[in-house]
Amino acid sequence: MAVVIPFESHSGASVDRLVSHVTADMARVNAAILSCTGSEVTMIPEVANHLITSGGKRLRPMLTLAMAQLSGYRGEGHVKLAASVEFMHTATLLHDDVVDESDMRRGKLAARMLWGNEASVLVGDFLLGQAFKLMVEVGSLRSLEILSNAAAVIAEGEVRQLAAAKNTATTEDEYLAVVRAKTAELFAAACEVGPVIAELSKAEQAACRSFGMNLGIAFQLVDDALDYGGKAAKLGKNVGDDFREGKITLPVVLAFRRGSDPEREFWRRTLETGEINDTDLEQAIGLMAKHRALDDTVTRARHYGSIARDALALFPDCEIKQALEEAVEFAVARTH
Repeated sequence: MAVVIPFESHSGASVDRLVSHVTADMARVNAAILSCTGSEVTMIPEVANHLITSGGKRLRPMLTLAMAQLSGYRGEGHVKLAASVEFMHTATLLHDDVVDESDMRRGKLAARMLWGNEASVLVGDFLLGQAFKLMVEVGSLRSLEILSNAAAVIAEGEVRQLAAAKNTATTEDEYLAVVRAKTAELFAAACEVGPVIAELSKAEQAACRSFGMNLGIAFQLVDDALDYGGKAAKLGKNVGDDFREGKITLPVVLAFRRGSDPEREFWRRTLETGEINDTDLEQAIGLMAKHRALDDTVTRARHYGSIARDALALFPDCEIKQALEEAVEFAVARTH
């Protein structure tokens, strides 16, 4: 059985309050996930459970449950929608690791390293199928539209990132377009479906979507900074993995733009051609410090976090709203 693991930042900001508010519903989500990963094809539950039970934060389905609470929803559909969201997320992770040729995921060997690329892709497809089955069972055509659209947007984001891979000429706007599609879209959809099934006003639905979109952007930007300034144990992967994989993230975009010609040549050599020496990661981090690329990435994350918090202003103060606001604070404080 997968469990939710409380997690916190160095600053003390945490999602413990959010976790406590959704614990009972998360137990039901986990039961739904477990029942849906069963298959006569032995490899399917093996691969799926390897990732599902690996200590993921479960933030996206928790947001679906929390938003349903904030909306005063009293039915059962939010549990199946939360499980759908987690299946979609897990499927994208399985596919991502194949595309990125990643060896590690959440501190463990990636599924592709144990079962191969083919199995990872196909089990990801199976999980997407299960996600859509659960959505249909809920019977909300609008929720199905939101999540199916998210699946398409996420795939577009993946392709967009692939097209821009190793391209040091990538602009900040281009990179943020990838982040919105690849990461933030699922946060947005996860937050929007709760008020939809609760039949809240369009303005309230839009506010919840805005909260999720901006939280998702903030979350990814902090991840970008942590790859160059975090610790492997906290990341669940090695520091510098983005660098070694030639990924163009916001800290790289900023350092490249602000750098001298020789510094830009360094980024081209390491990221575009993949010629990386033992000391290059240290030099990359040094260039980011010189040009405040990490600091400014976190500053931008805080900006999007503020937009997320402001989106909730439509709703009256209550415990679950405070828990959601603390989740934003956690997302942007992980670098402290």
